[in-house]
Amino acid sequence: MSRPALEIADILRRHGAAWRAAHAGHVSLGQLKVMSAIETCRTAALGGHVEACEGCRHTRVAYNSCRNRHCPKCQGAAAREWLAAREADLLPVGYFHVVFTVPAEIADIAFTNKAAVYDLLFRAASETMLTIAADPRHLGARIGITAVLHTWGSALTHHPHVHMIVPGGGISLDGTRWVSSRPAFLLPVHVLGKLFRRLFLTGLLALHAAGRLRFFGDRAGLSDPQAFERHLAPMKAKKWVVYAKPPFGGPEAVLAYLSRYTHRVAISNRRLIGMDEDGVTFRYKDYRRDGDARHRTMTLST
Repeated sequence: MSRPALEIADILRRHGAAWRAAHAGHVSLGQLKVMSAIETCRTAALGGHVEACEGCRHTRVAYNSCRNRHCPKCQGAAAREWLAAREADLLPVGYFHVVFTVPAEIADIAFTNKAAVYDLLFRAASETMLTIAADPRHLGARIGITAVLHTWGSALTHHPHVHMIVPGGGISLDGTRWVSSRPAFLLPVHVLGKLFRRLFLTGLLALHAAGRLRFFGDRAGLSDPQAFERHLAPMKAKKWVVYAKPPFGGPEAVLAYLSRYTHRVAISNRRLIGMDEDGVTFRYKDYRRDGDARHRTMTLST
């Protein structure tokens, strides 16, 4: 595969130092290490090795990779291994692609409380699926789930959501047989949405009561328990949307999609279009649009 004309590493090498200086004191050590790894990946700074052909004696120098999980050029082998392992787990049954998303107001809270809220998102989503699936009024079975967290949208906005691959059925509650779902219907999404909303909001209040949430700037007032409850009150009446449909192209297609993100970050080198002193232009998809109109470009200032 040929090298893209523009890479994330090129952007960081050109603008990284100025960006770090402008945001000094607001960038974590972990983030600084990621930037350094990407900037030096496959350069002489990380050393290298010489590859030689035993036939023609042609040699070439190959520089070492950084192997950082955030690097767009690394982790390809790990992603392929993850995909192969997940494909080996697939059962000879139909599958469903399920997505749990939180409202924008919750995403704002998650942005400054990532570890606690992302963990809650996983727990609430999985408990919702397991609970409703086990209900005899619905499937009445114990199901399996493969879940992957995404924290961004195609336009690089903060958009935490969980993708799930779920088999169309499960083991009966007495453990004696397989219970199949209907071919194009797994569980009622409105029921999933209501339970997910209740579990998540209950868990979020518990995190606040335990002092595990932090608020800054214009949201500092949410540290007060009563103010926080008032802030969440509208969320109790809001419809929380859950997506659940058989995947187009089968479960393999969804796993392939997810594998591109389990060991990568929000944007690949091949989505980059151009860079100058003022900004970086890249491609993204606006899923609110249909057809060719879905494919858009955006320029972010540097």
